[in-house]
Amino acid sequence: MASRPLHFFFLLDCSSSMQGEKIASLNWAVRESIPDMRHAAEENPAASLLVRVLTFSHGATWHLPRPTPVENFSWTDVKTSGATDMGAAFRLAAAELAMPPMTERALPPVLALLSDGGPTDDWRAGLAQLDATPWGKRALRVAIAIGQDADRAMLRTFLGNPEAPLLDVNDAEQLASAIRWVSTVAVRAASTPAGGGSTPAPFGAAKWTPPQPVEDDGADVW
Repeated sequence: MASRPLHFFFLLDCSSSMQGEKIASLNWAVRESIPDMRHAAEENPAASLLVRVLTFSHGATWHLPRPTPVENFSWTDVKTSGATDMGAAFRLAAAELAMPPMTERALPPVLALLSDGGPTDDWRAGLAQLDATPWGKRALRVAIAIGQDADRAMLRTFLGNPEAPLLDVNDAEQLASAIRWVSTVAVRAASTPAGGGSTPAPFGAAKWTPPQPVEDDGADVW
């Protein structure tokens, strides 16, 4: 039996507030998570993991536009500039979660949203468009709040489920750990749908535990 496609979308905040250590840490963390994603995919050969990357600042754009098999996925660094047009990112993602191009036999997609601030455009309209798509409704959503200025209330609205994980990160080590967790646990959950195959299995006992900062280690806290 042919494997079912599992689409994994990174939605990455590349606004000016992400410049410096934050964006450098994000680039390093995604690159380092790739072997773990491949391993998670290998654990479920019935699913074919396909990765895409969308960035948003002044508007939104596809950094990796085509669904890329995880075994061929490699990382090219993203850069920062401008605003936080998250609504534009939701609209771009929504266009790809319609049917077509999505197919009925796909597994529920994963939407992984990372942000360190608040949206600067009409994110509610963009989110409504995302929620209106068949696969947008069924997607397994996770969010990473980067630093103290992240709009956690907005991220929880995006998640739409009080049981969906919102991961708080405050330094480079925590960001790397969170991305690794999202890249593996979410893939495993989405590739094991509940009865009928229409909704992702719950995370259950899978919980992210952030690494604790070492006192006086010189690391920046965001």
